[in-house]
Amino acid sequence: MALDVHLVTPEREVWAGPAQMVIARGTDGMVGILAGHAPLLIRLSIAPIKIQHEDGRWFVAVVDGGFLHVTNTEDSTRVDVLASFAELSDEIDRAAAESWLERYALMPRDRAAQRPADDVRHVDPWVAGVAHPRALRRRG
Repeated sequence: MALDVHLVTPEREVWAGPAQMVIARGTDGMVGILAGHAPLLIRLSIAPIKIQHEDGRWFVAVVDGGFLHVTNTEDSTRVDVLASFAELSDEIDRAAAESWLERYALMPRDRAAQRPADDVRHVDPWVAGVAHPRALRRRG
């Protein structure tokens, strides 16, 4: 019996299909989901999610947090990953992620809010707190 996996954002269904296993990082640690898993709802960290196809191949998606929800009936296990942003690994623009990391590294964190808005190195501290971990995960 395979998992029925759905990875969705408000804009699109990123991926859906049968899978053998899902591995994700929740805010309280790692979780692995196999067919027959007990019902579960966890908050996800900004991290990769690994999905194993039925043929044994693995692929990776990156999410910026969100939730993972598992439901189970007698004959199926469904895994819903709900995130505000998600990308499959082959969709990631690595050059853009690297560029963002370089700009972020140049920015002293305690002085970021004091820079003028037209300063090319200016990054809102809240955005930096979310985007930096996202860029790190996207970079691989």
